[in-house]
Amino acid sequence: MSVVSQVVSSLTGSHHEYDLVVVGSGFAGSMTTLNFLEECKKLGKRGRVALIEAGKEGERCGASRWTMAYLRLDKDNNFDSDWKHEMKRVSEGLADLEYCAKMEKEVPVTAQYLLDHGVKLNHHDEKNVLLEFNTNQHFVFPEGGGHAIINALFDHIRKFDGVTIMWETQAEQLLTHDDGSVCGVKVRKADGHMTKVHGKKVMLACGGFEGNREMLAKYVGPRTEHLELIAPGLKYNTGFGLRMGLEVGAAVAGSMSGMHCELVDTRAKKPDAVIWGHNYGIVVNENCKRFYDEGKRHLFATFEMIALETWRDHNQKSYFITDSPIMDRFRPGWVYDTTDQEPEKSETIEGLAEKLGLDPNELKKTVDEYNAAINDKEFNLMALDGKRTHGLNPDKTNWANPITKPPYYGYPMKAQLTFTYGGLKCDLDSRVLSTTGVPIPGLYCAGELSGLFYNECKFSNAPPPWTPICRIHA
Repeated sequence: MSVVSQVVSSLTGSHHEYDLVVVGSGFAGSMTTLNFLEECKKLGKRGRVALIEAGKEGERCGASRWTMAYLRLDKDNNFDSDWKHEMKRVSEGLADLEYCAKMEKEVPVTAQYLLDHGVKLNHHDEKNVLLEFNTNQHFVFPEGGGHAIINALFDHIRKFDGVTIMWETQAEQLLTHDDGSVCGVKVRKADGHMTKVHGKKVMLACGGFEGNREMLAKYVGPRTEHLELIAPGLKYNTGFGLRMGLEVGAAVAGSMSGMHCELVDTRAKKPDAVIWGHNYGIVVNENCKRFYDEGKRHLFATFEMIALETWRDHNQKSYFITDSPIMDRFRPGWVYDTTDQEPEKSETIEGLAEKLGLDPNELKKTVDEYNAAINDKEFNLMALDGKRTHGLNPDKTNWANPITKPPYYGYPMKAQLTFTYGGLKCDLDSRVLSTTGVPIPGLYCAGELSGLFYNECKFSNAPPPWTPICRIHA
């Protein structure tokens, strides 16, 4: 039974102020809130829900408002059936495969739910990027990105009089009965004072701990202070959901030391200015040295790891270098145009180096060595083509096309933090599990806070996978 069904079936008109308290107003929180209110209406019951959000009204906090929400769906809105196998592989068997299987089953229901609530889903046949999804080179994205999803859900939420939305309110502690069951949250209001919000059930949907430097240092480790956040709303993801769960004995799931980062344009004035196409040229550090196999696998399988290496080992500075055939093929389009800045451009490699602040002679040397090491296989962007280098450290194992045709193009890049992996362990009905494996009465979890990823993120959509997950938990 879903959390909504459980809560609605328990409505009795008791002394509790709210029947459901939802912490967090992103995809997971807003979907849970709306689904609860609609279920109450359908059953002729009047339920009350408190939606608690740390950010200000209009900010649309967390990452949901900012993501483009590229969805790993086929033309019929079915989810990639290979994803669960990829999750098993990269997690080395640690991923919850029952969770992944249920997610695959529920995704078409989620997509239809969004369509029914006014979200337009655009279908895209990808002609230039090898996706390696089992979707026949197809993906889906909402028109207007994550912002459109949030706006649509809130438009419907506001039609109900049974909901109280509490902006600028930070949930900091769970309320419990003597028997350990959860019965609400203690919150800090905008004036700094604490108050209690009582409820029969509590849904934690308030994201990870990207905005908490102390927790990043504790769980992820050194140098996290050098990571900027990819979206402004992530500053409100301060880890209180995780802390509250741990305080009442919750178990954890996902890599507590893991996080997902992406390479963004250093010059950008907008959030989420991702440079997706690192595969189709070379990436060098500030010393003009390559440090990663740009052709190791497809774009979505490698863009996280090259970002992590940029942060961890290369002083948060890397540079993408390519030439005119690549830019002519991909632009305009999502691969290089998520940023609001034009690429740096020059008729010579040395001139490009100067514009990027690199040593002209060293960059020219690296490009020349790369070009000279490439085999004579045919260049084919729609396959792992084996067009590679030999004798370099590291070699590029696919898509090693010579960089010889001016003008030459480059982007300065840095890694930015997108989300953390570690969270609370929950079952297939969203109930938070204790360290002994039994559900904690009255406590539920959804979205990023339900830890899923180990070692690497394999997006259910790209970026964050919360749209399908929050429907499971609703």
